[in-house]
Amino acid sequence: MSEPTASDLTARARLRLAALRLFAERGFAGTTTRAIATEAGVSHALLRHHFGSKEGLRRAVDDDVLDAFDTVVSRFDAPNTEDDALAVFAQASAQLFGADELRRNYLRRSLIEGSPASGELFLRLLEGTRRSLALIRSDGGQRVETGLEGDPDRYWAPFQVLFLILGPMLLEPVLGEALPRPVFDSDVLRTRSSANQRLLLRGLPAMPGQAGRTPTKDHPTSS
Repeated sequence: MSEPTASDLTARARLRLAALRLFAERGFAGTTTRAIATEAGVSHALLRHHFGSKEGLRRAVDDDVLDAFDTVVSRFDAPNTEDDALAVFAQASAQLFGADELRRNYLRRSLIEGSPASGELFLRLLEGTRRSLALIRSDGGQRVETGLEGDPDRYWAPFQVLFLILGPMLLEPVLGEALPRPVFDSDVLRTRSSANQRLLLRGLPAMPGQAGRTPTKDHPTSS
């Protein structure tokens, strides 16, 4: 996803884009509002006028990142089955995080900071995933009791989807040693997305020699 040039943007949008770049590069604590204003080519007073504070600017950046993901998802046809829904998630995350290094770096930096804002961002990602999964279930999105006393599989489903989406992004700096190509290379993205989809639908593949074995309490096998 290419970014517009600074001359194409309003002052508010330039400030948000400058904050996205600097937060991704330096982290929230390491970035000052004056540095953001300078990067955007506007006055510090104008930053205060539009966003009030650095926290207000961070919220605007988070909104932009989450809206970008929602926009990519909305371009696909509405899923009719879990198979279709997982394909949409895989393709949307591949398009956004694969093509948009800036937002990818921002999300990684923000989530690993471990601040209250990091937790809030993850909760928003989780809730969006939970809503999307609920829409394609046979219950029509009705609230279902989850957790150890309810349905733990449903409780953990949105977490598991996010783990598969966010894991490569968070580990990107060290995955180069384990893969023949960059983790967000288009071919790597395509094969990984397909493998993730199969994993979520069918579980781990059987190990050599396990095919046809009957699961037991002490020695379960994957389906």
